[in-house]
Amino acid sequence: MRSHLRSALASMALALPLLAQAAEIDGSRLAAWWGIPFAGVLLSIAILPLAAPKLWHHHFGKIAAGWALAFLLPFAVVFGPGAAGSALAHTLVAEYIPFIALLTALFTAAGGIYIRGNLHGSPLTNVTIMAAGSVLASVMGTTGASMLLIRPLIRANDNRKHVAHVVVFFIFTVSNAGGSLTPLGDPPLFLGFLKGVDFFWTAKHIFPETLFLLGALLAIFFVIDSYWYRREGVLPTDPTPDRAERFGLEGAINFLPLLAVMGLVLMSGVWKPGISFDVFGTPVELQQIVRDGLLVLVTFVSLAITPRSVREKNQFSWAPMQEVAKLFIGIFLTMIPVLAMLKSGEQGAFAVVARAVTAPDGQPLPWAYFWFSGVLSSFLDNAPTYLVFFNLAGGDPAVLMTTLATTLAAVSAGSVFMGANTYIGNAPNFMVKAIAEDRGIRMPSFFGYMAWSGAVLLPLFVIITFIWFR
Repeated sequence: MRSHLRSALASMALALPLLAQAAEIDGSRLAAWWGIPFAGVLLSIAILPLAAPKLWHHHFGKIAAGWALAFLLPFAVVFGPGAAGSALAHTLVAEYIPFIALLTALFTAAGGIYIRGNLHGSPLTNVTIMAAGSVLASVMGTTGASMLLIRPLIRANDNRKHVAHVVVFFIFTVSNAGGSLTPLGDPPLFLGFLKGVDFFWTAKHIFPETLFLLGALLAIFFVIDSYWYRREGVLPTDPTPDRAERFGLEGAINFLPLLAVMGLVLMSGVWKPGISFDVFGTPVELQQIVRDGLLVLVTFVSLAITPRSVREKNQFSWAPMQEVAKLFIGIFLTMIPVLAMLKSGEQGAFAVVARAVTAPDGQPLPWAYFWFSGVLSSFLDNAPTYLVFFNLAGGDPAVLMTTLATTLAAVSAGSVFMGANTYIGNAPNFMVKAIAEDRGIRMPSFFGYMAWSGAVLLPLFVIITFIWFR
């Protein structure tokens, strides 16, 4: 049973973004300037929506593609078209397609579930939704919980003027911190499990940190939300008045597609036919092809079984999905050399990172592992970042779970918690932002969001460091 569970979770890891290694590129052969395209993508996301909003709105996909080419074309010249093609194929087949197939299925199914009845966006209601979502995040993943609850939360607050902070704290809690207790919650923990970390090890060892962080965030949010709630005074007319309707669900049949998504992922882990296909050096197993193909089918089934009126009530739109799909292909591709250089450790351009997390006596520094894994997870994908630091700490799960338990807890907490520091730190962050903006909420800019995370999250991370990771 344990081996079947491990195999099933392995396939779930493949269905989440960027869990494969960085295209098997030898990072020791790369200079730091190979990271310029990735920095360009980040700066474009951060600056252009403010400096050139019309240009960004109409051409963000082309801009992301341009930065991807700024990496691929020079890479093809220096290392050959074959290496560039292999890196591209690896990213598309092993990372991007599973990511998009899974996210689209979750986005479509959750978008067909409408919570009927008048949810009044009071501070207590908002805290309750976030607390429930944080619990669900460790069961169904941060992406699943976020897609299920963000629309009801937005609708509950649609007659309030100040709403952006509600979405920001939803990202902090449901889209990130809530997924820290099990390997089902967030991709980095899947990788740890696949490396041999016990399934319940994380829940036992970072539960106090998680409880502190979530409790502090919900308390801070309640204070801030109560301030704005009182300041707004008499609220304007609710644009979705439904007080006469009884509380309930419409489109509840979409829970079947949601269950089907998990079933398909589990199936691809249990079923091992031993058949694979080589795509430019990337092995693609039959079960992955079946899983991703059926995820596409689930998406169409959800569209077919959901009455149009339900999606109209949910104000369902494909715009958020399109934005994520276009931007993340640029992020995935330009991230390849950065992850490869980090993976090279002392032999790579970022050797300073490997030296910074190690004490003079050769022992790992838990506080350094917490902050370095966390800060890098804020900008890189947190799953391979976790793997980099897991291996820097020795890579032996038996030692990491016992003698170096504090170090492993630091890597786990840093990779999951600090994914909330930026919009791109974890896949649901940008999706939630896109959905909120599609519903007319003016969200903070890239740097504006980081101002929120810097003011709220960083002090809490400092406290966590002094209490648990000194």
